[in-house]
Amino acid sequence: MKAFVFPGQGAQFVGMGKDLYENNPLAKELFEKANDILGYRITDIMFEGTDEELKQTKVTQPAVFLHSVISALCMGDAFDPKMAAGHSLGEFSALTAAGALSFEDGLKLVYARAMAMQKACEAQPSTMAAIIALPFDKIEEICAEVSKMGKGVVVPANYNCPGQLVISGDFDAINEACEQLKAAGAKRALPLKVGGAFHSPLMQPAKDELQAAIEKTEIKTPKCPVYQNVDAKPHTDPAEIKANLIAQLTSSVRWAQSVENMIADGADDFTECGPGKALQGMIAKINKEVSAHSIGE
Repeated sequence: MKAFVFPGQGAQFVGMGKDLYENNPLAKELFEKANDILGYRITDIMFEGTDEELKQTKVTQPAVFLHSVISALCMGDAFDPKMAAGHSLGEFSALTAAGALSFEDGLKLVYARAMAMQKACEAQPSTMAAIIALPFDKIEEICAEVSKMGKGVVVPANYNCPGQLVISGDFDAINEACEQLKAAGAKRALPLKVGGAFHSPLMQPAKDELQAAIEKTEIKTPKCPVYQNVDAKPHTDPAEIKANLIAQLTSSVRWAQSVENMIADGADDFTECGPGKALQGMIAKINKEVSAHSIGE
């Protein structure tokens, strides 16, 4: 059974989408529509910009969204998912490609999300770290203990795959947690070059801002179930989808659990829509028996 998956922030690269724009009339039309909606030529940054320009949250998120959604829509009838999911930002791409959000509304929400997150990051300096080769439950336990020490918040943010979980929080709490996690047997505890504590309680101001935008946006029944980050379960009910989208910014991304549930529900062929191949690598570590590839492979 076919499943389509959509990457999040971090998958971007300079030149992304340029071939699509130059070789597919529908892609060109949608990219130009995006330039009009955003009020600036994001395609110039995507195709010819610098790494630094592309790394800005307010640029990265709409850029990855556009590459992902347009890649899927340009497949035509070949885009026929029986289920879909997206990693963090990618959830908005999955919902748009599956028809729950219009192209315009999806892009506007992603841009609103990016701006709200950037603002929250500037107001509350914070960070994230990748923890390698330690069981999820041990990481959860240590994060809870460190959060009680008075050094700030630290929580599991991204359950990527067995042996890889990203934690998120205040600088001091992240540093303390990394030391304790290494002492507990983590192979590595790597601070990430990100501007804030995504998917943690520190994103509450961004959540409040984004909630107002989501509540005003029409969400339709998608063409297939979308497995959402908050609970790793399939959803088609617009009210449930909306509530989960609102909760997403301050909740963990349960990616490993989402993929496991999709496989349990019959998925055996995963197509990654968008830049990079990060999700394929995660899926291979979650279950080696299923196929995971990019569009066109």
